[in-house]
Amino acid sequence: MTAFEIAGASAADMELFRAWADDEGWNPGASDPLAFAVADPGGFLVGRLGGEPVACVSAVRYGAGFGFIGFYIARPAVRGQGYGIQLWNAAMHRLDGRLVGLDGVVAQQDNYRKSGFRSAWNNVRHEGVPAADGSGGAAGSDGSGVEVIDARSLPFAELAAYDRRFFPEPRDSFLAAWTGFPGRSALAAVRDGRIEGLGVIRPCSAASRIGPLYASTPAVAAALIRRLAATVSGAPDGGAGPVAVDVPDANPAALALMSGLGLVPTFEAARMYTGPAPEVDLPGLYGVTSLELG
Repeated sequence: MTAFEIAGASAADMELFRAWADDEGWNPGASDPLAFAVADPGGFLVGRLGGEPVACVSAVRYGAGFGFIGFYIARPAVRGQGYGIQLWNAAMHRLDGRLVGLDGVVAQQDNYRKSGFRSAWNNVRHEGVPAADGSGGAAGSDGSGVEVIDARSLPFAELAAYDRRFFPEPRDSFLAAWTGFPGRSALAAVRDGRIEGLGVIRPCSAASRIGPLYASTPAVAAALIRRLAATVSGAPDGGAGPVAVDVPDANPAALALMSGLGLVPTFEAARMYTGPAPEVDLPGLYGVTSLELG
């Protein structure tokens, strides 16, 4: 019998995982594996069959009490042979004793329930070119009442504290990488010296993905989306390129905003937890950071 072995992933493995995610139609970010590795270097597992990688999963630890499962892929040729569940069990063992979250695709949600997960809300991906606001992009002229600036010009401690309103545990190293990598744009909405919104956009295989997207009001979220869409490579001069946002349906205002901007649903995953959903600022959460890492 060919040996199946589970081990920590290498940098080369991480790039392979991204390619597999692309094959699944998940539209991963070009530099996502680098940022993911910063979150928890030991949190990515690869399953090898006869020395060849055939499956992967992430089991990332945040703080002392939270973990997130993602990147759970078994290659089509080995599905149904028990290798995926071995990798899954290894991931769950790594997160033993923690509240664990994941974003489950529709086809796998029943299996996740068997492992003790329960749905909290759905993240619905909305895609398209956001409708123009007619203001020409002038600061404060879009009805949001905020100034949109480069988030990296703010003290990082302020960004990290703001992120904690929307995520169960500190993730400073990950956030620094996620907002700072070349090729990405990170914008903050500021009013009277106070952060009222944050958005990050990254190039992907298809539409550029925005996440996280935090905002105090729909107008602030719209201002961030439009400004971020204007940074997409190949966008018409003064216009916007195609974007994708994973929107929690627990925030009805966010869903209404996406519809108003002309973005359409294309994909859905259930946010699930092994216990009570953590308390976060759902009314201010317009787009989750990543379906792979929460």
